[in-house]
Amino acid sequence: QVQLVESGGGLVQPGGSLRLSCVASGSIFSINAMGWYRQAPGKQRELVAAITRGGSTNYADSVKGRFTISRNNAKNRVYLEMNSLKPEDTAVYYCNADIRSTDYWGQGTQVTVSS
Repeated sequence: QVQLVESGGGLVQPGGSLRLSCVASGSIFSINAMGWYRQAPGKQRELVAAITRGGSTNYADSVKGRFTISRNNAKNRVYLEMNSLKPEDTAVYYCNADIRSTDYWGQGTQVTVSS
């Protein structure tokens, strides 16, 4: 069994910053791509950022220049540094990991950007 657990969400004012963290545990041999998705009320889940095991990254246009994804392969962790947050970034953020061609998801962490 594989578990992904996110942390770091919360309430922040516009222009503020948050750092999300996700750790994978369980029957893991090697994690391929890892990523962060988000889902706002009434909207579909969308990719925010992804990173390969080798460190190549991909970002949604809406977060480029503001968010940074990184990972620690030895610790099975992925991070999302979020700066210059906007109200439209408000959503539940989910961690995703591709392990042996199977997608695993965390339970989600709420990020709310509001004054």
